[in-house]
Amino acid sequence: MVRDDGFVRTLTINRPERLNALSRAVRARLAEEVIRADEDPGVRAIVLTGAGDRAFCAGADLKEIAAGDQAGEAFRRPGRGPERPLFEVVLECHTPTIAAINGYAVGGGFELALACDLRIASETARLGIPEAKRGMGANFASVMLPRLAPLGIALELLFTAELFPASDLARWGLINRVVPPQELPAAAAAFAAQIAANAPLSVRRMKDVATRGLGLSFSAALRLDFGPDPYLSEDRKEGVRAFVERRQPRWQGR
Repeated sequence: MVRDDGFVRTLTINRPERLNALSRAVRARLAEEVIRADEDPGVRAIVLTGAGDRAFCAGADLKEIAAGDQAGEAFRRPGRGPERPLFEVVLECHTPTIAAINGYAVGGGFELALACDLRIASETARLGIPEAKRGMGANFASVMLPRLAPLGIALELLFTAELFPASDLARWGLINRVVPPQELPAAAAAFAAQIAANAPLSVRRMKDVATRGLGLSFSAALRLDFGPDPYLSEDRKEGVRAFVERRQPRWQGR
């Protein structure tokens, strides 16, 4: 489901009867919607969430995988199919992304949340990477977790295959905010609106510098060309004028 509220677009995985599991069709559709949102100048923040109150996303659709195995279909690990991997689409999105985690975020569901820039979760949410209990890998999580948390925490999540409460992940720096379940939709919307109210060129530039500069030396990151410079933009002039005139700025994105 796709819903716009001002400059915020919310994308909802709508399979509550399957705990919003990621079938092939769901992965393809969600990737397409993220790309569309990223290309839309009217979208300044993207919220990803799941339908219902039981799960954000239960990860891969294991029933679909089992049916394929029974039919003798060749199994392709994530990233080896013809389509662009969903998690990479979300990770490489220029528009800020927020995962609103309304329940279980398991396996690929947790990886989807890790691909987002920010994470806000219900107090009842439980998250983890159970792939080791299913004889599967977790390539994306194995790469992302050590970048977002201390190595010992990352390895505990991967090795134990246990699910952890949102409060633990917030303590480890993997979740930005934890709120009561009934407050999550409004809290996620307010979080996104706060970001969307800022100059879009500035926010995109900051995201690109912060994420793309991670693997570079400090001096190289400072000198890398990250596209349009906000300091040379019309929005910079508008921001200064608005401050002097004591009014809200009217951003043009240029």
